[in-house]
Amino acid sequence: MFQSFDTTASPEYGPARLAQLRQQMQGEGLAGFLVPRADAHQGEYVAPHDARLEWLTGFTGSAGFCIALRDVAGVFVDGRYRTQVKHQVDTGAFTPVDWPETQPAPWLRQHLDAGRIGFDPWLHTPGEIARIEKGLQGSGISLAPCPNLVDRIWPDQPEPPTGKITPYPQTLAGEAHTDKLARLGATLRNHGQSAAVITLPDSLAWLLNVRGSDIPRNPIPHGFAILHDSGQATLFTDAAKVDEALRAHLGEAVTLRPVAAFAPALRSLGGPVRVDHDSAPIWVLHQLDEAGVPHEAGQDPCILPKATKTRAEIAATREAHLRDAAAMCEFLCWFDAQPPGTITEIDVATQLEGFRRASNELLDISFDTIAGTGPHGAIMHYRVTHDTNATLEDGQLIVLDSGGQYLDGTTDITRTLPVGHVGEEEKTCFTRVLKGLIAISRLRFPRGLAGRDLDAIARYPLWVAGQDFNHGTGHGVGVYMCVHEGPQRLSRMSEVALQPGMILSNEPGYYREGAFGIRLENLIVVQEAPDLPGADPRPMHDFETLTFVPIDRRLVMPALLGDDERDWLNAYHAECRDKIAPRLSDEARLWLQKATAPI
Repeated sequence: MFQSFDTTASPEYGPARLAQLRQQMQGEGLAGFLVPRADAHQGEYVAPHDARLEWLTGFTGSAGFCIALRDVAGVFVDGRYRTQVKHQVDTGAFTPVDWPETQPAPWLRQHLDAGRIGFDPWLHTPGEIARIEKGLQGSGISLAPCPNLVDRIWPDQPEPPTGKITPYPQTLAGEAHTDKLARLGATLRNHGQSAAVITLPDSLAWLLNVRGSDIPRNPIPHGFAILHDSGQATLFTDAAKVDEALRAHLGEAVTLRPVAAFAPALRSLGGPVRVDHDSAPIWVLHQLDEAGVPHEAGQDPCILPKATKTRAEIAATREAHLRDAAAMCEFLCWFDAQPPGTITEIDVATQLEGFRRASNELLDISFDTIAGTGPHGAIMHYRVTHDTNATLEDGQLIVLDSGGQYLDGTTDITRTLPVGHVGEEEKTCFTRVLKGLIAISRLRFPRGLAGRDLDAIARYPLWVAGQDFNHGTGHGVGVYMCVHEGPQRLSRMSEVALQPGMILSNEPGYYREGAFGIRLENLIVVQEAPDLPGADPRPMHDFETLTFVPIDRRLVMPALLGDDERDWLNAYHAECRDKIAPRLSDEARLWLQKATAPI
């Protein structure tokens, strides 16, 4: 099994660890200390070595941070984790804080009159620190870079990862890494910049056509790079990750150096140097400033090229999604044969991984499978453990959110399934969520619009019923890369224009705490929309659907669907049947025939 079901959160240790942290703060003359979820690479997922927030507080979510003061410690979490955090931290020691509604600076002003707040400059970006400092102007509170105080009190902190870095086939990438280096080097020259600092692991993986194994579920390597305007690059990484195959792949365009050489290399640059203030650690700016190296704020040059997939990447990921859909259908056939009360959440996750493994092409799951039945379904990022494992009982819904990592693509799919006979209220809410998914799937929109312009369209069927969900409608997805990839999102916070080749999730939901959860998710890719007769001569985009797994018809209230929505669902199911049936066992093929019958 790729997935384990051990309990990792340890809220019972939180108070004692917080007391130790406060002793360190006192010794440094600090009034507080920032403990982020992030690592030095600002990735969403972190290695065990960097799981400081989890170790201190017990909170295991993929976003959030703690501000520990001498008499209060706030754990800041967004809408995805507000139910989860209450189960994972000792609320006698830590106070959950709704974020981003409550920002760090106002919270600090509320709880502190004056004092220095320490932070590890490796773990925070210039943009993050600048926003907090701006909010603290006129107060007696200041931020102070300092050594990491959590590392000082973590006696058995795991070692940093040293996973091998491996070449990624150019046939799947669609472009040689030397061509990428030359293209982006020319971009730097055109902006009058001599170099760019690259710190995001997925940017390194994309730029150099490599993959790694430093982060569970995400095939990316840890390291840093300096991209020069000449089209040459220097990669700073642990020597244990490098072998002759990698050296041969990188060739003369890439120089390999140890991580210890990163600081001297930064200090020796001529400038101006591009630094992404939203992803690089502020430590990078400290090195450049101390050496007098000119630098400019600018987006990581890999971000948009990585997000807009090549034809080869899109073709590859289409095949990965068809393979994954076949595994899902085999699983759903098995699931429907299990009577209520006979299987558990762990059984569901285990069986699904087994069907994915049967392809002999699964390299990992793309995240820990979310299999939440009944009230657990309302915990958006629920992770089943041996301690929480629940039996699927008659009348419940189960939210099943899962995905696979294949060499040719990364998948992410959510289906909400009925256990036995489900009530009318659950079916009504399910149909509203389905209407939101269909609306995004059918959408045509003018070129230049961003995720914030589309997000509300998926929510409208819920809004008119006085309902909503506390997460974005969709996130970006990589190709054998991170299952959460920026900058593209379907979210009211995303201002990045959607461009052809961007892969996104389409996943509206609805959650009733203590009762049930609903989420449906397909992956989609932005494409140029075909012309329509009589339409204005205005460039338009639409979405190609990549995911082909039936949506459970037993939960659909047909009377709530319009004719166009019903036609879309029937056409989608017909396409699922045509594309996936040839890949299935005889039993699963019969199941698929019934599951995709027209409504």
